[in-house]
Amino acid sequence: MLRLYVDAATKGNPGPSGGGIVIVGENLHEQLHVSLGECSNHEAEFKVFIQALQFVIEKKLNNQTVLIHSDSKIVVQTIEKHHAKNPLFQPYLKTFQQLENRFPLLLVKWLPESQNKGADTLAKQALQKYQ
Repeated sequence: MLRLYVDAATKGNPGPSGGGIVIVGENLHEQLHVSLGECSNHEAEFKVFIQALQFVIEKKLNNQTVLIHSDSKIVVQTIEKHHAKNPLFQPYLKTFQQLENRFPLLLVKWLPESQNKGADTLAKQALQKYQ
């Protein structure tokens, strides 16, 4: 099983945003920080979530069960309910649904911020680096 931890940081709302991704698997521990451009804090959370899945696919690691952790309740609830009330989030949900088909099993789990410090630190590093 592959575990992904994702988080985003935004300066201002909207504002410049960065994302952090931690990937943990058998004989694998990878940390990434990515620029997410100018967006709202919620959009940044969706963007880093999608980028993490795309990275796993690009690295051909999507042939196993993937558990992706996010401390964003909006992202997790949108995915669990297969519905986005906010029209800005609908394209992210659609992209997720397309990516989901590339995995044998993809699980999404909310976790408290206190348990997502690695991804949080990387997101803040990305924000500083890409401003």
